[in-house]
Amino acid sequence: MVYIGIDIGSTTTKAVAVDEKRKIKGFSWTKTSFNRIDGANHVLDNVLLKSGNKAENIIAIGTTGYGRRMLQKYDGAYPEIVCHGMGTYFLYPKTRTIIDIGGQDSKVIELMEDGRISKFQMNDKCAAGTGRFFEVLTRTLLDIDLNELGELSLKANKPSVISSMCTVFAESEIVSLMSQGESRENIIAGMNTAIAKRVYAMGKSAMIAYNNDVIFTGGVAKNKGVVKIFEELIGSKIVTMEEPQITGALGAALMVMKKKDS
Repeated sequence: MVYIGIDIGSTTTKAVAVDEKRKIKGFSWTKTSFNRIDGANHVLDNVLLKSGNKAENIIAIGTTGYGRRMLQKYDGAYPEIVCHGMGTYFLYPKTRTIIDIGGQDSKVIELMEDGRISKFQMNDKCAAGTGRFFEVLTRTLLDIDLNELGELSLKANKPSVISSMCTVFAESEIVSLMSQGESRENIIAGMNTAIAKRVYAMGKSAMIAYNNDVIFTGGVAKNKGVVKIFEELIGSKIVTMEEPQITGALGAALMVMKKKDS
């Protein structure tokens, strides 16, 4: 018997299966397509398979993310800030600050010692400061895979300065740098620096102190270059996890479990 959490985000859809003892039994993700219900059903079927369960073994389904109310059947739909906080705290009880950079939003969350959210700041107005910024620019200009960004940026000898965080204007800056013969590594390092500084400042604007332990989640957490820059800005080590995109769906599963147990 399992509780299911489904996080239907703008670029990826994730699902987690958690048993009655709060043990994670399976995780699945896919790219979010035009038909978000199909994507949600796909990760649901896959996570049931991975966890050795069938549909009749589902106790309850909790949802979060942009598409959290799109499923035909669910037992609870929860704000993503709450789910990311709960999921991250469950995995790392020493968490005091969460930096989460996803496909089309970024957020910084401050937690109290008991895991409750004390402050947060979120950017969801445009692609600036999100994974979409990387996706658009690497695909259209740099001709590399997103998974290569971290390693390449660490080889930079003089990171480029990219002053604009608007994706359109940043594209013009990068084209100019390329025409000047700037290396791909330095350009990527400049992109990483611009993203990290923007999100760091966003958190500071909400009076978030970046107290330890600081946990970096979301797809961009796989970029070692961005992690390194955040560590330099904060002045301490940042914790990353093997699967940084799990926390929202995990939080949704834990939330719906809490609802059923109350």
